[in-house]
Amino acid sequence: MPITYDFSPEMQRKAEDVANALFPHVKMERVKCFMSYGSSSRNTIARCHALGKLMQKAIGVKAHYAIEFISERFDRLSEDEKTKVIIHELMHIPKSFGGGFKHHDWVCEKNIELFHKKFIAMKNGKDDKDRLWW
Repeated sequence: MPITYDFSPEMQRKAEDVANALFPHVKMERVKCFMSYGSSSRNTIARCHALGKLMQKAIGVKAHYAIEFISERFDRLSEDEKTKVIIHELMHIPKSFGGGFKHHDWVCEKNIELFHKKFIAMKNGKDDKDRLWW
């Protein structure tokens, strides 16, 4: 069965909530979220795709990103784990928003946990910006 992709308004809203709270450099009007079905990848839960610089120049557009949530694995996660996956994928988008990626030396479990705690605190109205490094 071939892999299929469906735009996900629900995931788009969730990613927008996270980006607005934690990653103000992410231009969500140029990030689209999709659910994929039928992936044969074994351990991948989600992927961030970018339109690279050469393709941007070739078609005359600015950088765009697509976040793919692999339904077969993503749907089984708890809400907290889903939020961490969204954070993980958004962390790959650099501040330059130019079509590149931040690598896993930055997008690591430690930093994901820090951003997740910050996001939960913000949602609960307990944000203490003076004590957190970002």
